[in-house]
Amino acid sequence: MEKKRIVIYVALAYGLAWALWFAVVYPMVNGGGLGTSMQLAIAAGMFAPAIAAALTRLITKEGFKDAWIKPRAFKKTWRYYVLAWFGPLVLVLAGAALYFLINPADFDPSMSYVIQATHEQAEAMGVELAIDDETIRLTQIASLATLVIAPAINAVTCFGEEWGWRGYLLPHLLERFSIIPTLLISGIIWGIWHAPITLIGHNYGLGYAGYPFTGIAAMCLFCIVLGVFMSYVTLRTGSCLPAVFAHGMVNGSAAAGIIFSATGGNPFVGPAPTGILGGAFFIVAAIFMAVDLARNGWELPVARKTATSEKPLDPREVQA
Repeated sequence: MEKKRIVIYVALAYGLAWALWFAVVYPMVNGGGLGTSMQLAIAAGMFAPAIAAALTRLITKEGFKDAWIKPRAFKKTWRYYVLAWFGPLVLVLAGAALYFLINPADFDPSMSYVIQATHEQAEAMGVELAIDDETIRLTQIASLATLVIAPAINAVTCFGEEWGWRGYLLPHLLERFSIIPTLLISGIIWGIWHAPITLIGHNYGLGYAGYPFTGIAAMCLFCIVLGVFMSYVTLRTGSCLPAVFAHGMVNGSAAAGIIFSATGGNPFVGPAPTGILGGAFFIVAAIFMAVDLARNGWELPVARKTATSEKPLDPREVQA
């Protein structure tokens, strides 16, 4: 039954998102579509994993008792929520700093690249900008100040992914595999799921060496690394909500370093966390988290049958 549920879930998560992207997003690309409508269509696909999880629960009569949403023992696990909220921002900024430390010539506090890109985008859309370069610069600085609330801003769309990937696929894979294979398999599934939008430039652009396979492979590696972080906070709390916050922060802060790049950087290198340097601290964190889960187990330490029980309950036995 676990294998059946996994297969049904993955098929639905892929089928719903890919159908939307191929049917709606691709015609926009081929027709030269730009701007908000295409971004909204891409974002709509983020709800496919959650919809797939709900449908799989209904199709297989699994129900919603073990939904992995409600926080468990929050007074004892709150620190993982803090880690999920602020940790990705620290890792993104640290990776960008490492990139600029190694490539100081690409650091541009005047934000000339972003200003030029803003003008080019406006021109491509046939819009005349009503603001000057200094206003664009101040707007970018103001956007950095709002990063602290990025998890809240992105919570709805990120819940669409995380209730599926971490709230459903992760615990079901753990029924069949040990933690390390689960982290690798779930990361690869998540990475390949992005393939249709990776093909049109998501995260890695177009025209790079080995296109599109290099980009798809890089996306898989990126998703494995991020997936470890998000799986860690999920398994330590018994809820997918910390993963929602972490995902929201990554989405909100990923471009923070690019603002100060004279060239826009290289998505395979940095300063964005998709690159080997920009994502270096995510990689280090993922290694430590994976080792901790492998050595110390993934059961909730606070979920015990009795006060003297030696073995923690599996979170799936207690999740409401």
